[in-house]
Amino acid sequence: MIYDYELTTGKGQTVKLSQYKGKVILIVNTATGCGFTPQYAPIEKLYKDYHEKGLEILDIPCNQFGGQAPGTDD
Repeated sequence: MIYDYELTTGKGQTVKLSQYKGKVILIVNTATGCGFTPQYAPIEKLYKDYHEKGLEILDIPCNQFGGQAPGTDD
């Protein structure tokens, strides 16, 4: 079950997915250097429109595909 998983933030903090029980979770794997980053605007709009109704968006950057997310958390 998804609620059994934990994530580690870029700052080393543990986030238990169980804290999102009862909410809708959209998990997005992103690469900021990718040519397909126009998805950020609609994702932000989704968040603004539905966060108060229980939507949570977890952005999980990935640098495994051609080094497209080389940045730091800072």
